[in-house]
Amino acid sequence: MRFQLLSPHSTATFAAIGFADDYLKVVNKRNLGLTSRAKFGLQVVTSVLIAVALIAMQNRGMYSTRLVVPFFKQFHPDLVIDRLVHNPSLWPIAFLPFIAFVVLIIVGASNAVNLTDGLDGLAIGCTLIAAGALTVLTYVSGHATLSTYLELPRISQVGELTIFCGAMVGAAIGFLWYNAHPAEVFMGDVGSLALGGAIGTVAVVIKQELLLPFIGGVFVIEALSVILQVGSYKLRKKRIFKMAPIHHHFELMGWSESKIIVRFWIASLVFALFALTTLKLR
Repeated sequence: MRFQLLSPHSTATFAAIGFADDYLKVVNKRNLGLTSRAKFGLQVVTSVLIAVALIAMQNRGMYSTRLVVPFFKQFHPDLVIDRLVHNPSLWPIAFLPFIAFVVLIIVGASNAVNLTDGLDGLAIGCTLIAAGALTVLTYVSGHATLSTYLELPRISQVGELTIFCGAMVGAAIGFLWYNAHPAEVFMGDVGSLALGGAIGTVAVVIKQELLLPFIGGVFVIEALSVILQVGSYKLRKKRIFKMAPIHHHFELMGWSESKIIVRFWIASLVFALFALTTLKLR
């Protein structure tokens, strides 16, 4: 599989998972689609297959399993345990850290976008901004002169993903026209899981996994608010927020829906711009 096919395949698979969940909710006429275990399991399996495809590309010299760490030019830790690769009995273990990392990034991104999709236009507006930042990063990573100047790894053929990311920006603009408050069209899991999976996959392919929390800063905050809320309640029987995800907390504080959405868009834009500035801060 080539880079320009990997992200669309990932997007379609995550969309299929979301569609199955939405379809079951409609058929059952209640808010019960796929079980959490089934949905999570399918996401993990999809992410593992993406990781395996990337490992195959690495063996052909098309990809690197080394991390690109923002602000550090020379620090590139390898997620594949090299000393185990040549061990006949232990070589599969050598790839486990890389596979686990890819699963964390892609599944985390997919579910983070899904959690953000709670107010009209919120998730798609933040996706639009994140996809715009990824469009710049994919173009730079595939450009020989710019990638050398900015000291980024030159990834052959990844420049073609610029078209995919640009298409995601265009689709987000078109969808936002009808999803803006008050929404006429809703995203559902079929959209949120697909977009999150696409963002996570592109970040892994262009070696900007560690920059993804900044590119999608609002998504990370939304996901963390849920994790902290659930963890706090289970451990202390107390809630940190009035309601999670955090956009509902601000609703209960009296903020209007439109104010929450626009302010979250502004925060998302600030995060994305900061992520792009790190290209020179290395």
